[in-house]
Parts: sequence; C-alpha cells; structure tokens
Amino acid sequence: MHNRALWFLLVSLLINIPLEFYTYQAIKVLTRTVRPPLRKAIRLGYGIFMLFVFICLVIAFLIMRADPLAVSDFFVKWSMSGYMTLIATKIVIVLALFGEDIYRWLVVAFHAFTNKKSTAPADRKLHLPERRKWISQASVIVAGIPFVSFMYGILKGKYDFKVHHQVLYFDDLPEAFDGFTIAQISDIHSGSFDDAEAVQRGIDIVKAQNADLFVFTGDLVNNIAPEILPYMDAFKQVKAPYGQFSILGNHDYGDYTSWDSEAAKEANLQDLMQHHATMGYQLMNNVNTAIKKDGQKIMLLGVENWGDSFIQKGDLSKAIQGVDDDAFKILLSHDPSHWDLKVRYYPSKVHLTLSGHTHGMQFGVEIPGVVKWSPIQYRYPHWAGLASYQGRHLYVNRGFGFIGFSGRVGIWPEITVLELRKGKGANS
Repeated sequence: MHNRALWFLLVSLLINIPLEFYTYQAIKVLTRTVRPPLRKAIRLGYGIFMLFVFICLVIAFLIMRADPLAVSDFFVKWSMSGYMTLIATKIVIVLALFGEDIYRWLVVAFHAFTNKKSTAPADRKLHLPERRKWISQASVIVAGIPFVSFMYGILKGKYDFKVHHQVLYFDDLPEAFDGFTIAQISDIHSGSFDDAEAVQRGIDIVKAQNADLFVFTGDLVNNIAPEILPYMDAFKQVKAPYGQFSILGNHDYGDYTSWDSEAAKEANLQDLMQHHATMGYQLMNNVNTAIKKDGQKIMLLGVENWGDSFIQKGDLSKAIQGVDDDAFKILLSHDPSHWDLKVRYYPSKVHLTLSGHTHGMQFGVEIPGVVKWSPIQYRYPHWAGLASYQGRHLYVNRGFGFIGFSGRVGIWPEITVLELRKGKGANS
C-alpha cells in the first residue's frame, strides 16, 4: 500500500481510539437500564458495526491502491465518506462526555481536599461520580446535527453549486477593461464525480454567467489523466469571447499514485495536457499572454503548481518575462500559499492572483458578514474568497469538485465571477 494510505490509516486509528472510548461510554450509560440480553446485544452490535466500518475503510484504500480510478467506486466512496461522517458525529459525543469527565474529576478533587482533615484515613476512599444519563442522551441527540449535515453533504451538497460575484476596483486598470468579467472554477477533480447530470448542471451555471474570460485554476483530476475522459465533452462547452485558460494543480502531476516508470508518469502528464487542449483550454505553464480589447491590453500570467509543502514547479520570473513592469497583470496560480509567500512581495506588481487548492476543506460554516470558519484556516490563512495586501489581491475559489470526502458541508462548490472596475471603490 502507498505510504500516504498507510499514514492515513494509522492516523485514523489513533484518532478513533479516544472517539470510540467515549462513544462506547455513552452507549453503556444509555443501555444501563436495559435488560441484560438486549443490553449485551446492543453493545456487541455496536462493536461489530464499527469493526466492519474500519475494515471497509482498509479495503477501500487497497482498492484505490490497485486502481486509482476506483475513487468514484460506490463501495470506496461510501466507505470513506461514511467513516468521516461517523468521526464528525462522534466528536460531538466526545466533547460532551469529556466535559462531564472534567466535572467528575473536579468533584473528586474537591472531596479529596475537604475530606483530608475531617475524616479518618479509612473513610477517605474517593469515588468517581457516576455518569449522568441525560448528558449522554443530549450528546447523542446533538450529534444528530453533524450526522444529518454530512449525509446531506454526501447526497446533495457536493453538487450544490454557488455563484460568488466579486467586484474589484483598480486605479490603473485600462479603461477598455472597465466592467470586464472573468469566470473562474478550480479543482474539478473529475475522478471523484459520480453524477454526470449534476456536473452538467454546474457547467450550465458557468455558461450562464456569459463572462468575457474563463479560467480554470488547476486539479483537473485526482491521480491520472483518463479520469477526465467521461466529462471532456461537457467541459468543452465552456467558451468565452476572450478565451479559456488553465493551469496545473498538484494532483495533475500523478504524484499520488504509483507508476511502473518515470516515463509512464511523464506520458500521463502529457496526456493530461493534451486533454486541456482538446477541451479548448490554453494551458499556461510558466508563460504569459496578452488579453486585448479596444486597443488596450491586460497581461494574463500562468504558472505550474507552486505550493508550500507541495510540488514547486511554478516559476513566476519565467511567466512574467517580457511583460512591462507597469502592465496590469493577472496571475493564475493553483496554491494560495504561492501568493502568501512569494507573489505579493514580488518586485513587479501582480494586481490579481487567482487560486484554488484548499476546497475550504469541504467543511465549515459561512454566514456572510457573521462567520467564516473552516478547519483549513489553520493551514492556509487565505483559504476562500478575497485577500489583499498593499494593492495586490488574491481570490481563492472554493473548488468545483471534491476529493477524499465525497461531499461538502457548509462550504459549497463555487463558480466565481470577478468583475474588474476602474476606480477607487473598496475591495472587500
């Protein structure tokens, strides 16, 4: 098995140990008053069920190791997503019962302190208070919220496409491009798709935006080039008056699967790049091109993947070669860490960088103007939407597809429409 799969399974097991301990405690409390034969059957049944789930997870990884295309296989998809759903559900139970444990041990400590001098040594035996049934009941009821949410994310949420419209103002935008629109999608991950009609619905939404320019910011596949073949005709439908442009993401290089030889891996990459061309997307590997309108132009730059802790083939100095320093520049770069660590400090100003990569971890809470949270923010400070630094802007698309977890909860698949405006309006 691939090392990444082994590490994932090991980490999953380690995480699951405390989760299983507390979940089983809740089951013990809830079945405490049940007749012994039924109580034993419930507890044993739960143990057998969870063992079955973990075995299915192991088998799913073995299947994917043998056949990377199997990521969309029904068994593989439900094994992985079901396991993640149960993990999220158990976390709620753990938080409730762990909080109760803190209280129980505080009671023990308090009694130990107060009884130390007031009782004889023989009477100082301490007893941990019994778990209260209502807490276990409440934890299981509340745990139903993430369970239902994750099931919705698996069945519907992963194809619940949302259009995000962002207006951006620039003092030095050429006048001809005032009102110019760019449609962006990212992270298609075609190997994960399991509903062609839903994918087509998302493409129809992209087409309905009637944007002047279309860009795709990387991760066409999960592992290997053939994953896109069933969907090429669909994505080929996306057209824009000023062209369709694309870049590579970290998954496009075939680094997450095994190859018989480096030549086979390189051949796969060449096939994938040809698929971009077949779909009508101009792949930009460390190059630039001029987008011309009414005698004026903006410069579109594209780099190969450059990511913190990921493959780093992106070369901004090469992509910007020959571009006037005062030209208006838009960069396509898959991983937002490139902007964080390199692009925003680059001597020649890059006005706008378009990225993807994070998916918003496909899980979080977003209420405009109220809260914007996802666990991915502890890895990527700029993980979705707009970020700015001294007149240089980054927009991170939340992703069109999904990978790993076959669903989305709270962070829905995104189609971005960026409108460029000339002036001093606030970018937010």
